[in-house]
Amino acid sequence: MSNTMQPDEINEVLSRPLSRELLARDLTRLAYVAKDGTPRNVPIGFAWNGSQVVMCTTPNSPKLISLRHNPAVALTIDTEVHPPKILLIRGTVELDLVDGIPDEYLEMNGSYEMTPEQRVSWEAEVRSLYDSMVRIVLTPTWAKLIDFETTLPTQVEELVQQRTERDAARSQ
Repeated sequence: MSNTMQPDEINEVLSRPLSRELLARDLTRLAYVAKDGTPRNVPIGFAWNGSQVVMCTTPNSPKLISLRHNPAVALTIDTEVHPPKILLIRGTVELDLVDGIPDEYLEMNGSYEMTPEQRVSWEAEVRSLYDSMVRIVLTPTWAKLIDFETTLPTQVEELVQQRTERDAARSQ
């Protein structure tokens, strides 16, 4: 699969039931290039709004300097079971400083196990701590779903094809 995809190809991948399930999770791994040129990969909460991945961070977060310098990122959303289910997304982020707490930040923390009382306390703490936040908004330009049943990593698909061709040549 190339590094460029048409919007309808991206939508097809992201609209699959397993992709929807992964996009409903709370945590992704955000990979980006730091200002010093070295790679970074950090876990971060996210929300999917149907066309974009929205992550939120503090205005003083070091990753913002890097993302302003180079907004190209990659995300991994996966499961902790074997075989893993993996959704890979690439794109360029836009940064949006907002007053108060973005709705997405409150949504992305909505599926953690909290009692209603803990939720009220958590939200009050968040609102007292943050005067503003930065929304990191990713519009996907590339996506791949790997479930190890119907889809494999590209290099493994290539090995399977080579094996099939070898086996066919031997049986002739």
